[in-house]
Parts: sequence; C-alpha cells; structure tokens
Amino acid sequence: MFYRRKIILALLQAFEGKLPKISLQKLLFLFANRQTKPDYDFVPYKFGCYSFSANADLTAMVKHRQLSEDKMSITKIGSIDYVIMLNEKDKKILINIKNTYGNLTPDSLMKLTYLNYHYYAINSLKAKEILTDIQYVKILNAKPTNTKTILFTIGYQGISLEGYLNRLIKNDVKVLVDVRNNALSMKFGFSKTQLKTFCTSLNIEYLHIPEVGIQPEQRQELKTQIDYDNLFDVYKKQNLKRTTSQQQQILNLLIEKKRIALTCFEANICQCHRKHLAEAIIKLPEWNYELKHI
Repeated sequence: MFYRRKIILALLQAFEGKLPKISLQKLLFLFANRQTKPDYDFVPYKFGCYSFSANADLTAMVKHRQLSEDKMSITKIGSIDYVIMLNEKDKKILINIKNTYGNLTPDSLMKLTYLNYHYYAINSLKAKEILTDIQYVKILNAKPTNTKTILFTIGYQGISLEGYLNRLIKNDVKVLVDVRNNALSMKFGFSKTQLKTFCTSLNIEYLHIPEVGIQPEQRQELKTQIDYDNLFDVYKKQNLKRTTSQQQQILNLLIEKKRIALTCFEANICQCHRKHLAEAIIKLPEWNYELKHI
C-alpha cells in the first residue's frame, strides 16, 4: 500500500474511524502543511483546500474495502492499526492535529483554513457566507489576476497534478492548450478527459490541438540532447510548416483570452516540442506579446 494512503487511514483512525468528507480534506491539508515533503498537494476548490489525488486514493480504498463512504462521510473498515505504520515525525504531526483540531466541526475547519490560507479559499462557494466582509476581502485579494498578455508553456513531468494546476492558477492562465499528439498519460490526472475535467472545475478552459504534436513513433530512442535536437529539426521542417493554421489559431486565442498555456510532458523545455511551437507562433505577423516558460 502507498504510504500516503496509510496517512489517510491513520488520520481516520485517530478520529474514531469516521470523518465528514470536508473535514477529512481540511485535516489532511493541515497535516500535509506540517510535513517537510507533503504526501499530498492541494488546490483552491469549491470548499477550499482540496486534493484530487487524495480523493482518487479514497475512491481506490473504498473499492478495495478499506473504507466505506456515504454522501457526507468516510469510514475506516477493519481494526488494522495504521498509526504504528507512520514514521515518527508523522506520528507527532498526527497527535498534534488530533489535539489541536479534534473538536472542530466541518464549518469551523473550513473557516480556520480560509483565515490562515487565503489562497486556498479563492474559489470557495462558502467563503462569503462564513467570513466577515473584512475577512472576505483578504480572500478576494489573494486571487491571482493579471491583464498582461502572455503565452506560457508548461510541462507536467516531475510535479503533482495539484502542483501543476496551482502553477496555472497562480499565473492566471485562462486557457490550457494541450499540444500533445496523443493526450494520454500513465500519470494520474493528465489524460485528456481527466485534465479537462480538473481544469474546468477550476475555471480554466481546456483545448486539445493534436495536429501540432509529435507522433509517438518519432519519440523513440531519445537518450541525449542531440537525439532531441535531431527530432526537433524534423519537427520544424515538417510539422510546423504544415500546421500554420493551428499556430494562427493559438495566437488568435491568445489575443482573445490574454493568458494561455501550451502544455506537454517534459519539464525541460529544451527537450519538448512546445518550445519550438511557441517560437513559431512568435514569428507570426500579429505577435507583439511575451513568452514565458513556467
């Protein structure tokens, strides 16, 4: 079993085996914030801090009969002691979480996280209801906004789904343009349907333009930078020359939406075709904007 799932089970165990779903997400957030290297990352969602990855783990554990759920709560099944499976540092964090927040209701936990972590409340449907006007203004001020027109590029290699989405949110990206030829991934959250769903839930539009991608068979045996450079020489000579209409489509979208991001897999921009696609867009006649790799 993944260690991160043991944390969830231990957290439930510490709270008598059952927690409201909202409380579980908030307590897990507070737990992760005390870890040196968090096992879960979070995004600002409908009721504040939320981890899509943790929710996926919860769904898997329900399927494997380690947990049960109803509309409002999650319950641990069985008597296995997961607390003893945690490392010593995480055990101390768990005790602190239990002692500090053990008696708080879901609304109290929600309000506490909103007051202490303003960014994670920017998309909340409850913030205005449970906060004072002065407190709510701080939430509004935490929302990243920028009117400058910028074409971003971003890769998802080496970061969590939530870390990736936070980069988009913090750069006020309005539209994510997926430039993979085949928008499938073994990594949770990054296949087309999932990524579109998660982006939409955070008010980010999603668009897939496969024509500007590289065919999977062309990406074999890429071991050195020279291999990548040779691949991109072919990409520039062939693919970019026949996809000028798609490049213009992206530029038109940028002009309309002001802040869009091209996305693919590689973290290293020098090993991804999105760099060369972006540079081709820069050469279009109407270009007068900024390019930024994030």
